[in-house]
Amino acid sequence: MSHLAVAALQLELSGDDNVELLLDEIDRTARRFPWVQMVVLGELNAHGPQTSFAAGLPGDVENRFREAARRNGIWLIPGSVFERHGGNIYNTASVIDPDGAIVLRYRKQFPFCPYEQGVSPGDSFAVFDVPGAGRVGLTICYDMWFPETVRTLAWMGAEIIICPTMTNTIDRDVELAIARSNAATNQLYFVSVNAAGRYGVGQSIVVGPDGGVIHKAGSAREVIAVDLDCGLVRRVRERGMHGLGQTLKSFRDSKLAFPPYGGGRSQHLDRLGPLKLPGRPGRE
Repeated sequence: MSHLAVAALQLELSGDDNVELLLDEIDRTARRFPWVQMVVLGELNAHGPQTSFAAGLPGDVENRFREAARRNGIWLIPGSVFERHGGNIYNTASVIDPDGAIVLRYRKQFPFCPYEQGVSPGDSFAVFDVPGAGRVGLTICYDMWFPETVRTLAWMGAEIIICPTMTNTIDRDVELAIARSNAATNQLYFVSVNAAGRYGVGQSIVVGPDGGVIHKAGSAREVIAVDLDCGLVRRVRERGMHGLGQTLKSFRDSKLAFPPYGGGRSQHLDRLGPLKLPGRPGRE
């Protein structure tokens, strides 16, 4: 068996404490789709983008999600929360197994600066194995804009990447293109689950290892239940997309030393100036 049945919950959120709503949606999804093995939610769904809700992990909210996973016998990625640790705040997503155990916690590597202020970047990558299915990688929202993050997860063996997202800006259509590019260039499934309502424009997307769109959601609440076949990923990686490009093999066999990854700085990028909010013309 190499299949992983995933339900991505694109939820309409309006308040600052959505935990009860999320738990109810998880239970409803597990009852409606008893074949689903994993439920995933969007970024910061529990309390929205307010860092005032930051708390240490483990904590009460995470424990309630652990109980929901155990109660329903599912893998659960309940979006992310703001984690307070050692004087820093991180945007952190937990992976919970069907026994309610924490498999890993992943800290967003690229906070949406300069808008996501006061949030520190994580410095590690996250992959985990679902027995009988395959290897899953985890990113959070803006991470997907940096091809190095997804390529590293593919290098670590990820066959499916889950990307909890909270995008409420006009660049969602660009993110859809990036999701397809990430899937095609790394020959894997890419699942970007966004919020709806106050916190997001929806348009969650599931892309296959050939870059084809399996489903693109609208702007309202949707439960996106899909069956992902890691066996197809392995076939595409071995034989190429439609028998064509074998991207990961070419990357593996390349002898190039890519300059951006040598540890130095680019004088050209340094000329761009500091990372800060743009000002109004004439007032910068």
